[in-house]
Amino acid sequence: QLDQIIIHQQVELLEAILGTETSSKYEIKNHLGQRVYFAVEENDCFDRNLCSPIRSFTIRIVDNTGREVITVNRPLRCNSCWFPCFLQEV
Repeated sequence: QLDQIIIHQQVELLEAILGTETSSKYEIKNHLGQRVYFAVEENDCFDRNLCSPIRSFTIRIVDNTGREVITVNRPLRCNSCWFPCFLQEV
């Protein structure tokens, strides 16, 4: 039973050194700091670096055994990442 979660983004060395966006990875922990889930964002380099705040993505959340428990999908909701015309939806 979880009454609180703490989410920590794992920073990639390449991202820290070059300042470029890489696929985001997150540890989801309980209030004791124990990892209960792990999340990975899936998208491509173009979306991450040029359309960052409005990019499309899929986040897969898995438990400690590697079994997927949640999939979060956010499609791109505009004609161009340069001219956003819709609010984003997850």
